[in-house]
Amino acid sequence: MSSAPVPTIPHDTLLVFLLQLSVLLLLALALGRLAARFKMPAIVGELLAGVIVGPSILSHVWPALADWLLPKDPGQMHLLDAVGQVGVVLLVGITGMELKFDLVRRRRLTAVRVSLAGLLLPLALGVGAGFLLPASIQSDDKSPTVFALFLGVAMCVTAIPVIAKTLMDMNLLHRDIGQLTLAAGVIDDIVGWFLLSIVSAMATAGLSTGTVATSLLYPMGVVLAAWLLGRPLVKAALRAAGRSASPVPTVATVALIVLLGGAATQALHLEAVFGAFVCGALVGTSGELDREKLAPLRTTVLAFLAPVFFATAGIRMDLSALAEPTVLAAACAVLAVAILGKFAGAYAGAKMSGLGRWEGIALGAGMNSRGVIEVVVAMVGLQLGVLGAEAYTIIILVAIVTSLMAPPVLRVAMARIDESAEAEMGLAGTPPRDLAAPPSAAV
Repeated sequence: MSSAPVPTIPHDTLLVFLLQLSVLLLLALALGRLAARFKMPAIVGELLAGVIVGPSILSHVWPALADWLLPKDPGQMHLLDAVGQVGVVLLVGITGMELKFDLVRRRRLTAVRVSLAGLLLPLALGVGAGFLLPASIQSDDKSPTVFALFLGVAMCVTAIPVIAKTLMDMNLLHRDIGQLTLAAGVIDDIVGWFLLSIVSAMATAGLSTGTVATSLLYPMGVVLAAWLLGRPLVKAALRAAGRSASPVPTVATVALIVLLGGAATQALHLEAVFGAFVCGALVGTSGELDREKLAPLRTTVLAFLAPVFFATAGIRMDLSALAEPTVLAAACAVLAVAILGKFAGAYAGAKMSGLGRWEGIALGAGMNSRGVIEVVVAMVGLQLGVLGAEAYTIIILVAIVTSLMAPPVLRVAMARIDESAEAEMGLAGTPPRDLAAPPSAAV
């Protein structure tokens, strides 16, 4: 006896879903362009699109419309979330493809010092702040230790896309300090994804010796398996796809590799974005990728899927929570920890490498950009139940403020650094001609 067919999406559910996508995409693109017009990262406008239609504004101004456009039905919101999740998995995959590992090799000692100092200090300060924040800010479902560890990870990440776009817009990408900032950011990104996967595993499986050990071994096992088994398979698949003059096989193959990588780590109870990042790095370092053929995938992700993801992230912000004195005080404290910790750490790493004061300030400003990666971390924390609405809003606020403050500080610092002096500081090495801001920097 055959089973009954699965019912299709109800008419009203599909209608609301299509209108949600249309409204969010229209607002995200319009506000993203407006933000770019004012020399701000597009992600600021895209997040603001969600803030406008979410509980921060529309729910207060026009409650009936807000309830119709964003109903409380979980199934309705899951449709929107599904589109956003596909977008963030592909976006993270593209970011992994664009990492320039040759930068790390050419400036490895200085880059490692700047990166580790700029990562460990905010990590430690973030963990400490997590333990000190009021219980009302912390999640009721997870232990204070998991919350503190997660906040530490959120404080230590760096957003390569925002850094690269800022340096490109300011015509600083060719400068040695700009290259060093990108190299240190690559290391931060890699370590940050590892830490996120480990803390996420702890959040789902609980805190125990076995869980901690598994959380450490699983990410390393994924990377080892990807290098030994995945790398030759990825090269063979891209080589076969590249034989076609059409970009379609290459786009389909790359998308399939990234999605399967996300599915693999999700099956291991790690985050899908970790697998997407690893597979993106495999694709980018394979030597078989024709980047021109990948343009349709980049365009689709950056013009459609990524803006929708950031808009859905903005929907979950509730700025009205900042009216509470406790939440506002916590937001100010976390923002101070994020900015000062990353800045002081990168500055200390620069001084340990023999760089000057303004070079250290420029590196601190560049590394402070959180942008895309911070939003991904916040969304992961919300999905796992590690972050409540207040803590989520605070972390998204950190992403916005740090991305906005980087350009003016960089502009002041770089104006005081003589290009000829950079060569005398041991930052020799001309960047490769094909080095450009990652396409994902548009977000």
